[in-house]
Amino acid sequence: MLKINRIPEGVIGIKLRLGRGGMQKIFKQTFKVEEGEKLLKASRCYLSTTAGPIAGLLFVSTNKIAFCSEKSLTISSTNGGFIRTPYKVVIPIEKIRRVEQSQNVDEPKQKYMEIVTVDHFDFWFMGFVNYNKAFKTLQKSINISQQQQ
Repeated sequence: MLKINRIPEGVIGIKLRLGRGGMQKIFKQTFKVEEGEKLLKASRCYLSTTAGPIAGLLFVSTNKIAFCSEKSLTISSTNGGFIRTPYKVVIPIEKIRRVEQSQNVDEPKQKYMEIVTVDHFDFWFMGFVNYNKAFKTLQKSINISQQQQ
């Protein structure tokens, strides 16, 4: 069961009542996890989209970066109705070309992380509770991937 709380500075807070396995359990239930893949960190953040920021969780594993929105989005279906589905993004580590750090010039505490893929897609993440830890974990995941190649 997820309990969502608003906390200062617009950063979201999630209290998990899942018992043992918390974030690992969510990661395995939400995404396809390969044998030997390890979750390194899960971070609360926002994904920037053309429709505005989407609150969710960013999972960094030894194989991929995966984002899942907190709330399901309503989209139109092919039969004319509507369906609700979480917003998900999965980026295999080997498809990451580069990761850039940036910050708001007027408010340096507002930091952003841009992930650019080899096929020229870019993803902007922001609003991390602990930006530095999230960035370092992403760098660690990329280093692990490069060592295995």
